[in-house]
Amino acid sequence: MSVIERQIKVSYRHQILFTKDLFAPDNALFCDTLVDGQHDCIHKVLVVMDEALCRAQPRLIDQIKEYFAIREDRLHLVCDPMQFEGGERTKNSYFHVSEIQSKIEMHHIDRHSYVVAVGGGALLDMVGLASSTAHRGVRHVRIPTTTLSQADSGVGVKNGINAFGKKNFIGAFTPPFAVINDFQLLSSLSDRDKRNGYVEAVKVALIRDLEFYEWIEQQAANLAAFKPNAMEHLIYRCAELHVNHIATSGDPFEFGSARPLDFGHWAAHKLEQLSEYRIRHGEAVAVGIALDVIYGRRMGFMSAADTNRILNLLENLGFELFANELLHEDESGTLQILNGLEEFREHLGGKLTITLLKALGQGFEVNEMNLPLVIESIHELRDRQAGREQKIIPASA
Repeated sequence: MSVIERQIKVSYRHQILFTKDLFAPDNALFCDTLVDGQHDCIHKVLVVMDEALCRAQPRLIDQIKEYFAIREDRLHLVCDPMQFEGGERTKNSYFHVSEIQSKIEMHHIDRHSYVVAVGGGALLDMVGLASSTAHRGVRHVRIPTTTLSQADSGVGVKNGINAFGKKNFIGAFTPPFAVINDFQLLSSLSDRDKRNGYVEAVKVALIRDLEFYEWIEQQAANLAAFKPNAMEHLIYRCAELHVNHIATSGDPFEFGSARPLDFGHWAAHKLEQLSEYRIRHGEAVAVGIALDVIYGRRMGFMSAADTNRILNLLENLGFELFANELLHEDESGTLQILNGLEEFREHLGGKLTITLLKALGQGFEVNEMNLPLVIESIHELRDRQAGREQKIIPASA
């Protein structure tokens, strides 16, 4: 037998840019990023937006059109911005992907043109899939508009939609041409959605950066009050840690079985599904982290003091750490949340690999979970939540 084998190395530039009022007439960042030193042509751009953002900031579409109009010698907006429903429901069908690809074909968006997505993480995932599969990949720029997407999902290299009852079943790893975080776009978010991204910062700090974790603890009151300086620093550092992992872990496209940045996510993904996505991703991750740190304490990996610090921080940031869906059973009487372990293993491929903590700032991996202790941990979360509710009732009576 004869074999030809070569190692193929591909280098990517992954740039995360930060600004305010990205589409203000005098802010050149967006234009400069897309022109990228190529001044001998006009760059075609298709813009896709989250319709909830457009309702919350009704001047934004006109601002974008005006921005392109005054730079028509460098950028060409091929049509009015497309609008799609944001949130997880936009990822539950391939139909929206096809709609975007039809516009890419109609307006001759090629591999030197741009598809720009302006919205939350779910919209970015869906538009990213459309971009990465048209022409085998057209340049894609992400403009995340939620704390969750600016700090975590929007700065990554994953795109996808849900299918066959599974989260992100259809997708691709395609680094965006650029990610631009505009802090002003967060101003119209509800408190719930502003808070939603905090948990990903807690997650990455817990597994990678004790100093950052301690900063979050110190700033918990300011973060809970949504003070801009605290929020912006949290987003910047969280994004930096995520990009550092992508660039230096040696497995940016997840060929292996370990996904340390998915700490707390095996339960979170299943919890979102069981709630029919009533529970936001960040809220589900908060529950998933709480479940895993209690489990880690019960296994003897974590101290009680460190476990309580984590649970208290999540609660101080405004998260609830229990959801009734954790106790939903299937026909056989088995907790449905436990199916999340097998689905997580299947999504990774190979053996089950779960990230847990041995100390604050220090994650490690296990390849099996003690199901009776997982169930005991769920019950402990339920009892903790019940205790908190009992304390609140007399105070408001």
